[in-house]
Amino acid sequence: MTDGTLIAGATIIDGTGAPGAVGDVLIKDGRIVHVSTSLDERRGALDERREALDDQGVEVIDAHGLVVAPGFIDIHTHSDVSLYLDGRGQSKLFQGVTTEVIGNCGFSPYPLTPERRDEQLDLMEGVGDDRIDPDWTDLDGYAAALEGRGIALNAASLVGHGQLRLAAAGSDERPLTEDEIDVATQLLATLLDQGAFGLSTGLTYVPSRFADTAELQALCRVLADRGAIYTTHARGDGAPSIVEAIELSRSTGVRVQYSHLAINNPAKWGTADALLSLLSKGREGGADIAGDVYPYDASASALTQYLPVWIQEGGIEGLRERLADNETFARAEADLAAGWGSGGVIPWYWDRVILSRTDGLLGTTDGETIEEAATRLGHTPAALVLKMCAAGGHRVQVVLRYRTEEDMQAFLVDPCTTMGSDGSAVGYDLTDRRPHPRFFGASARLLGRYVRELGLLDLSTAVHKMTGAVADRIGITDRGVLRPGAAADVVLFDPSAVIDRATFVDPAQPPDGIRAVWVNGELAVDRGVQTEARAGRVLRRGL
Repeated sequence: MTDGTLIAGATIIDGTGAPGAVGDVLIKDGRIVHVSTSLDERRGALDERREALDDQGVEVIDAHGLVVAPGFIDIHTHSDVSLYLDGRGQSKLFQGVTTEVIGNCGFSPYPLTPERRDEQLDLMEGVGDDRIDPDWTDLDGYAAALEGRGIALNAASLVGHGQLRLAAAGSDERPLTEDEIDVATQLLATLLDQGAFGLSTGLTYVPSRFADTAELQALCRVLADRGAIYTTHARGDGAPSIVEAIELSRSTGVRVQYSHLAINNPAKWGTADALLSLLSKGREGGADIAGDVYPYDASASALTQYLPVWIQEGGIEGLRERLADNETFARAEADLAAGWGSGGVIPWYWDRVILSRTDGLLGTTDGETIEEAATRLGHTPAALVLKMCAAGGHRVQVVLRYRTEEDMQAFLVDPCTTMGSDGSAVGYDLTDRRPHPRFFGASARLLGRYVRELGLLDLSTAVHKMTGAVADRIGITDRGVLRPGAAADVVLFDPSAVIDRATFVDPAQPPDGIRAVWVNGELAVDRGVQTEARAGRVLRRGL
């Protein structure tokens, strides 16, 4: 057991966006206690300092040729349940991610209320993990459960609007009443006081999608009053959704994060610059709005997200009851086959929809497309989708190849975006599904493919998009930058070798080039091997 660690001679990329400089970083008692990039200070003194530190029990790591940076903060994740089930967090930790921002897209593991508990647990299956039977009801209880089990990296939690809405009114397809809005705002205020960093919406998911402007404004005012963030999985991928987010910021003063910027509609491919211009004009007009993006041309979600809204009213049980009627099933099949997205305007390319978690339902297999499975099983694609959703609910997951590399790159390089994976922290021994490779490779892919190979971003900017910029946006005050006094979440990597290895066919692959990861000062990954450390904790806003 050492009394500290000196990372000596590395190129320091401090997370602020400033250019790198060779120097030393000293970690002690869970904090960064010294950062030096002064040649005058370092020249002729390093050997003496090493000897003195060695006498004090401080381990000295010769890191010449490597980069030391703040541990990456993944601004958009769905690790709420996966970290509870498996605290190792390997798929993220091995990339250098030390903090997961969870509770996105309207999903969170709280609040849980006795009257709506079954619906709330149904909703949580939408993040793709096995159903759990928790004994908590709020953030305090969830945090105690997570830390009690032990987690290898940190979690910063948002309140999911879907859970909040279920608690206030259930999953009915209607706006909330004034009394129900009061219930939702009071509950949100309580959870923010417990340390939640903000609220997320999932405005294409039931029940979050039923929120009207009055409801969203009321909730955003609570957030603005407390300096908390509003993150939104918007109603679509075009201008109207961005305008809605801009107007919420302008009307309430809330800080808005527009989640996973993308263009899924083939008719709109190539229009990324127009959307970025709209965001820029919104900022010029007084809105505090930014976005995030993940570096892939494919998305992933619960298959239920793509069903016509009327089928989903009343949750999974309501869906099953409707689809049990032959006439209703035929109507649903026709509506679904017509397209997906807001108003069903996006045509189905069933050969671009890949099953990533099926649990073998109806004889389907992970990794095959809907088109392949439907042909093999003798169903129409739309009928197969309906049957799978009725049988498996939200836990049936798919990957959609509905984006372009050009649009994604345009979003990625914009100065007002950060990088988030939209994935979960899971183990490499995952055997029951084949998730999107973003779970295992997003951060390493940014550094390897888009910095080193393509030169799309310089290294300091890329690191900033995963560290200091995220901390500033979310409101995390003691990490994201290498500076004395900050929590010692640190990653050491080889800039000449770092790269993702996860693929759509074989996603559960660790990246190359990540040498070491420290979480709250404890060594968590050492040259490709995870230690026994479980030093992660649930972070709280304002603490």
